[in-house]
Amino acid sequence: MKQQLAQPVGEQAAAWFARVQDAPGDAPLRAELEHWLAQAPQHREEYQRLVELWRAADFIPRQRLEALCRAEPVRQLPRRRVLRQALAAGVALAALGLGWTGWQYQRLNHHAVLQTAMGERRTFELPDGSHLELNSATRLSVEFSPGQRHVQLNQGEAMFVVAHDSARPFVVGTAQGQVTVTGTRFDVRQDAASTRVAVEQGSVRVQGAGASLAQLGAGQGSHIDAHGQVAPAYAVDAGALTAWRQGKLVFDNVPLSEVVAEVSRYRAQPLRVAPGKVANLRLSSTFSTDDPDALLRALPSILPVAVKQHADGSSEIIAK
Repeated sequence: MKQQLAQPVGEQAAAWFARVQDAPGDAPLRAELEHWLAQAPQHREEYQRLVELWRAADFIPRQRLEALCRAEPVRQLPRRRVLRQALAAGVALAALGLGWTGWQYQRLNHHAVLQTAMGERRTFELPDGSHLELNSATRLSVEFSPGQRHVQLNQGEAMFVVAHDSARPFVVGTAQGQVTVTGTRFDVRQDAASTRVAVEQGSVRVQGAGASLAQLGAGQGSHIDAHGQVAPAYAVDAGALTAWRQGKLVFDNVPLSEVVAEVSRYRAQPLRVAPGKVANLRLSSTFSTDDPDALLRALPSILPVAVKQHADGSSEIIAK
């Protein structure tokens, strides 16, 4: 879209938005759009306004949309086609003055409780355009206000893709501390006595219950211990840590005790490992979150262990 270079950014964003809406499955076009968005923060901000306007279509009276386009033929089009024509005509900013107060209120004052069952994964979109992907047995609450976007992670794990909004920081709270961003991709996991954070893109600030904090960039992680102390930033394999999003559990030279703890998050029946040498055996392998018992079937052929079934339905990994 070289012809757009001399156009105002708002008009460029409207043209990009109209093209993407006409060809939602065009991967090369989407790649071009991402390149344009990355060129300047203003590009992403203008485009995000159009995304928000698009979501508000149901709150805008059809007659006003038609008036924006000022073209008789649009009266026979579906309302979202009318809106797309309005955007392509570069009138998005004028549309922002329309009476969609209900949507704007919801965007600024959103409240919800989101959760998943054991073994379930779900993706949610928030009114600000942020996306949350919840792992197995996860529960969180969302509280949006005009000054802040707050999510309280009560248990489990979630991947956050946060829409940029410098005026409203996005804060994820846990039992041990909080993570603050304005726009990025990161994963937060709440365990019984700690919080783990891994950043895939952008940067976040991790703060413990006390004064300790750490600034993380892409490819870095940290954790907050039970006392609210934040570990200094360290390198992480964000792809491996978030492989659960593709239904995978990836272990790279991990103690069997940690493997068992991870797999247990996807099993209804308890899984234990005998203490001592067995628990310290190390494993490198990949398993499916949809079939956590595959680990039990494969383990005796990988390590010198056996799996013992108990009458209560639990399983225990012991020395062979």
